[in-house]
Amino acid sequence: MKNIFVINGGQVFGHSGGKFNKTLLDTTIAYFSDKDGFEVRSTDVNHVYDSKQEVENYKWADVIIYHTPVWWFQLPHGFKKYIDEVFTEGHQNGIYHSDGRSSANPAINYGTGGMLHGKKYLLTSSWNAPKEAFTLPGEFFNERTVDEGALFGFHRMNAFTGMQPLESIHFHDVEKNADIPTDLQRYINHLDKLFIQTEQQAGQLLSVNEM
Repeated sequence: MKNIFVINGGQVFGHSGGKFNKTLLDTTIAYFSDKDGFEVRSTDVNHVYDSKQEVENYKWADVIIYHTPVWWFQLPHGFKKYIDEVFTEGHQNGIYHSDGRSSANPAINYGTGGMLHGKKYLLTSSWNAPKEAFTLPGEFFNERTVDEGALFGFHRMNAFTGMQPLESIHFHDVEKNADIPTDLQRYINHLDKLFIQTEQQAGQLLSVNEM
């Protein structure tokens, strides 16, 4: 049994209705609920949540799946508030015990105090920006990927807890040129690759090793 904790960081605010990320949340829950060997919990930051229970969800999960839009090249404020509250609640309570340094040599080992080692996370993000804004010379993001650019800090945040990343997936141009059916199929294919095909390959390897 693999425990999956899904967080919808999409937000209803201003001109954003948060519909795409809510659809990703629902798609993720349906995907894993329909398969043997998985148990799913979920949180939507638009709803009331209890920080203590959210910490327990992190501790319970084998994989955390984050769904977030990117607003002004950062997380939406509701999702950032969620992270601040939950990770603070998780200090010395399952998420991290310290920043990892010691008073004997405070210059080294920063970021090694996490308590979520052995767990993994998957990041999905949605953008108004087209993918070419990240890849073409002279375009806005200077040929830096989402993961190495705007969301680099988000990945280091998760590394601080001890978690390891699964391959991210990003959705572009979702405001002006959305193709939701294609995006959802691409996402399902991505989940298949990460969770189904990988498990099958691991099972085949185990069978070979037992021969």
